[in-house]
Amino acid sequence: HERPKFRADDWEQYRAVNAHFAATLVEEMEKAERPIVLVQDYHFALLPRMVREMLPRATIITFWHIPWPNPESFGICPWRGEIIDGLLGSTILGFHTRFHCNNFLQTVDRFIEARIEQENSTVSFGGHLTQVESYPISIAWPNGVKTPEATRETRERVRNMLGIAPTHLLALGLDRLDYTKGIIERMRAVERLLELKPNWAGRFTFMQFAAPSRSSLDEYQHFEAEVRATAAQINARFSEDSWQPIVLRIEHIDAEQVRELYKSCDVCLVTSLHDGMNLVAKEFVAARDDERGCLLLSQFAGAAHELHEALIVNPYHIEQVAEALHRALSMPEEEQRERMRSLRQLVMEFNVYRWAG
Repeated sequence: HERPKFRADDWEQYRAVNAHFAATLVEEMEKAERPIVLVQDYHFALLPRMVREMLPRATIITFWHIPWPNPESFGICPWRGEIIDGLLGSTILGFHTRFHCNNFLQTVDRFIEARIEQENSTVSFGGHLTQVESYPISIAWPNGVKTPEATRETRERVRNMLGIAPTHLLALGLDRLDYTKGIIERMRAVERLLELKPNWAGRFTFMQFAAPSRSSLDEYQHFEAEVRATAAQINARFSEDSWQPIVLRIEHIDAEQVRELYKSCDVCLVTSLHDGMNLVAKEFVAARDDERGCLLLSQFAGAAHELHEALIVNPYHIEQVAEALHRALSMPEEEQRERMRSLRQLVMEFNVYRWAG
């Protein structure tokens, strides 16, 4: 819910970059009879049309990784017509969810003259047909079978690193340091849990890893300062002896460390305020070969449309997230296994290779 700033100079630069990529692509593919182009994300909304005009026989597949807004929200953009026209140069236009597809079709219907076939999910515009479909992106399923002993060793190693007991419960947040990820709302939910259920004090720790992102921008610098201040305020209020409720690490960590954190935590919190998909949720599920742990997932992440056995929450509703965190930390092992088995089967079957196909 950030108010966008529209600057004509920015738009001209955006158009110039798209044209530069289009010219390079066409130069590379001009001898191909039926080239195939995969266009990725909002950086290249104009590219499909530019390529289509120069290579009319090309198959152009565009995947839009972020949510597509409703027509009222999109309608404030001064260059809405050019963006829609650019995307409709695609042969196939993909989104994460059917909801985003429907928003796009409604936007087309509102702002340009085109024929929309709702039943087939196609748009006919300028003598060309575009298929609009949902293709939820996923991950590569990890290879190998891990033993329960290895999982226990990982849990102990992470708890030793934190200086907490082997039986201490651990909740995990793992995100880019971005205002769309709901990091502050998540910490407020930890605070609210300790207000509502004081008996959790000293029994669990919330660990938030936040990878620095776009650190040169003032907005992100201010956001980082707010995240740090929120964690410090909650810790100052609730810390006792050597325990503090929130451990905040603003740093990059490697893939092996990420896997260890997934395997060792009891709850993974994905409380995005707005997310096309969010692959942290799927990576956590794939890592849990012990069929333990609980996923707490925002209803505003595209993953919530698939991962129904997670605890689905509204991240703006702090009390609801706090109650869900209490439920996750208290969840019996058998319920954890039932939920995790179902989640793992889905992520294993609908993997990134299914998406690419």
